[in-house]
Amino acid sequence: MPSREGKDITLNLTGDSLISRRLSPYDEPDYRRMLDRIRSADASFTNLEGLLTHFEGYPAAQSGGTYVVGPPQVADDLLWAGFNLFARANNHSMDWSFGGLLATDRELDARGMVHAGVGLNLALARSPAYLDTPAGRVALVSTSSTFPTGGHAGKQRADLPGRPGLNPLRFNVRYEVPEEELQNLRRMSRDLGLEETKERLAKMRGRPKEKNFTLGPLEFVPSPDGTHRVVTEPDRADLEGNLRALEEASRLADWVIYSVHSHEPHPNDPRAPADFFVTAAHRAVEAGADVVVGHGPHHMRAMEIYEGRPIFYSLGNFVFQNETVQWLPQEFYDNYGLSVEDTPDRAYDVRTGEDAHGFPAHPMYWQAVMAEVTFEDRQLSDVELIPVSLGYGKPRTLRGRPVLADDEEFSEIVKDMGERSRPFGIQLSDRVDDGVKVALD
Repeated sequence: MPSREGKDITLNLTGDSLISRRLSPYDEPDYRRMLDRIRSADASFTNLEGLLTHFEGYPAAQSGGTYVVGPPQVADDLLWAGFNLFARANNHSMDWSFGGLLATDRELDARGMVHAGVGLNLALARSPAYLDTPAGRVALVSTSSTFPTGGHAGKQRADLPGRPGLNPLRFNVRYEVPEEELQNLRRMSRDLGLEETKERLAKMRGRPKEKNFTLGPLEFVPSPDGTHRVVTEPDRADLEGNLRALEEASRLADWVIYSVHSHEPHPNDPRAPADFFVTAAHRAVEAGADVVVGHGPHHMRAMEIYEGRPIFYSLGNFVFQNETVQWLPQEFYDNYGLSVEDTPDRAYDVRTGEDAHGFPAHPMYWQAVMAEVTFEDRQLSDVELIPVSLGYGKPRTLRGRPVLADDEEFSEIVKDMGERSRPFGIQLSDRVDDGVKVALD
C-alpha cells in the first residue's frame, strides 16, 4: 500500500476546552462514540483555555473572566481522550501570571504534549509546534486577538530578555461617522482642552500627533457615504508576524493549522466574526494554512471554504467547566461585591443570579460542533460537522462535559450553524451518522 504521508489526512477539530475537572471517569455510549471520533483522526486539536497547575504563581491583576485552573492530571485525560495538538494563546493564558504559564509549560512538556501559542518571548510564542503522524508532519500556529492588558509576549533583544506571554493578533478599530458629526466631536474636544493635551503629550513623547481624530482609544474618520460604520483591521505588525510563522510552518510541515482565539463580534451581528478575523483568516490560507480554526466567544460562528481550505470562525465550546474551579483570587470576588469570607460557589451564584443570566441561561453556550476535515491527495475532500451537547439546564456539577447531541439538539445545532454559515456560501447536507456533511461543490 502506498504511503499516505503528506497526501491524505483526517483532522478532528474542537473549540474551547475550558477545563477544570477530569474527563476519564465517564463512559456513557454517546460519550465513548464521540471520543472514538477524536481518537480515530490522524491529528486532533483543541484550544486549551486555562492553566493546568497546582496553583503555582500569583493571580494576575486582570483575568479573562474566571481565573481558570485545572489539576495537572487533566493533561493526562486530554491525551486519553485522543487529543494531540493544543492551542495555548487565549485570554486565560496569563490568569496566574508568569508562574502559572511556566508551570503549565512544565506539565505539558513532561507529557510530551504538542502545544503552541505562548512562550518566554514573542519569537517562541509565535513559533509553530510540530506533530509527526503517519499522514505527515502537522504544524500548529496559535494566536489570540482577545487578552487582558500585558498578556502578550515581548520581543527578545541582544541586551535584554523578552517577556513571557502569548502570540497576539491585535486589531485596529475605526469609527466612520458623517462629516458634520465629526466636526461636532472635534469642537467638543477643543472646548474640553483635549486637543491641547494631545499636542503636549505628542511633543513629550517625541511623536507626531495622530493623523486622524481620536477620543481616548477611539479613532473617528469621516464616512465616505455619510453613514455610521465600524471598521476593524488586523494590526499590520502582528498579522505579518503570524504570516511569517505560517510560511515557515508550510515549509517545515506537510499540513498547517492556524488557531485563532477571538471573542470580538461583527458590530452589526454578534453571531458573526469581526472583519479583521475574516481578513486574517484569508491571508493565513494564502500564506499556507490548510485549516483555520477559531474559538473564543463560547458559541458557534460561521464557517467558509476559502481557496479550497476550511475556515471555522468558532466551533463553540467543547469543554466548559468555568464554575468548578476550586479556588479564585479576591479580584474575582471584588467584581461581585463579595468579601474574603465568601467561597467560589457563592461567587458563581451571584455572577449568574443562580443561573438566571449569563452563560447558564442561554443554550447557545452549551451547543457546539466538532469538525472532521479530510484531505485526499492534498485536496479538501470532506468536511463533517458533528454536533455535541454540553448539558444546558443541568446543575453546574453536571454541565460542561460534551457528549454527542441527541436528535432534538442535533437539529437545533445544525440549523444554527447552517444559518450562521449561509452568508459565506456554505450549504449543509442531510444527516450522516453522527454529523452533517458540508457541500464542497
